[in-house]
Amino acid sequence: MIYNNPLLEKSLIFAARIVKLNQYLIKEKHETVISKQIVRSGTSIGANANEAVYGISNADFISKLQISLKETAETEYWLRLLILSEYIEKKHGESMLDDCLELKRILIASLKTAKTKK
Repeated sequence: MIYNNPLLEKSLIFAARIVKLNQYLIKEKHETVISKQIVRSGTSIGANANEAVYGISNADFISKLQISLKETAETEYWLRLLILSEYIEKKHGESMLDDCLELKRILIASLKTAKTKK
């Protein structure tokens, strides 16, 4: 375990999967447009969550988590598109989508908790 925080841990592992997906899309499928979009949004989830932990205030923490949540929604969209367009196998895409949706649930719960502490 790298972090003692499930959100940070899961988002880092997810980001690594996204980087590998990006490499696959570029090398095997010769796809560069969607791959750039998904690597940006998919890695931004954890980057913003990590930044939130070091926020200077509760408002800063909430703001960074909301950005993370938005990036999760965008990544979910790109994954669904990759599955529907058959750039990635359905089984692999659904596994990544499950991880993305888990991050989404964690972020929503974290935001609800943080907003009650306002």
